[in-house]
Amino acid sequence: MGEKDITEKTLEAYNDVFSNIINVLLFDGRNVVKEDSLTDANALSQYKADDTKIHEQERDVAKYWNTNEANIHICLYGLENQTAIDVDIPLRIISYDGAAYRAQLLKKEEKETYRAKLYPVVTLVLYFGEKRWEKPHTLHECLTIPEDLKPYVSDYKVNIFEIAWLEEETVKKFKSDFRIVADYFVQICKNKNWTCSETLFPPKSTSLKSLK
Repeated sequence: MGEKDITEKTLEAYNDVFSNIINVLLFDGRNVVKEDSLTDANALSQYKADDTKIHEQERDVAKYWNTNEANIHICLYGLENQTAIDVDIPLRIISYDGAAYRAQLLKKEEKETYRAKLYPVVTLVLYFGEKRWEKPHTLHECLTIPEDLKPYVSDYKVNIFEIAWLEEETVKKFKSDFRIVADYFVQICKNKNWTCSETLFPPKSTSLKSLK
């Protein structure tokens, strides 16, 4: 794993940064997901392929969004960082999400009343490349499906956010250190250089400084 990938994962693992990314990209900047409502989730999952061996797959960052009462999960959020376009990204994301749902089923089998606590899994792909993502966004786009069969093949959409192509107004909605990251990629994409403005730094800019 490259140094840039490690830095991105480390930054996003901070609850204030993670919640800010979710709130801006999914909820138009509204403070829906509070940072103190997040807890770390296991990023590792396992699967068995045709070779009968057990393989591991790992998300970049995963966190539970919890209620204030009894720490009940509302949702499992996952972040995946991409610096290059991956034409098979729908297949990879569906495997992550499927493993998370499978884990819930295993818990349900252990306790029959668990069904009331089942929660959704939402994955965001943060793409930092300068070229527009013109490759598959859905499972259907990855497959060669006979037309007569298509109505019976369930589709799966991937939430891909092109960070370098965010609007300026969207970048301004970031209140965490991710604002600096987003602004950097937007400026590099548009101007091929980056000028850091002091106004970009959030009032409590601590997580990015700790990575230096």
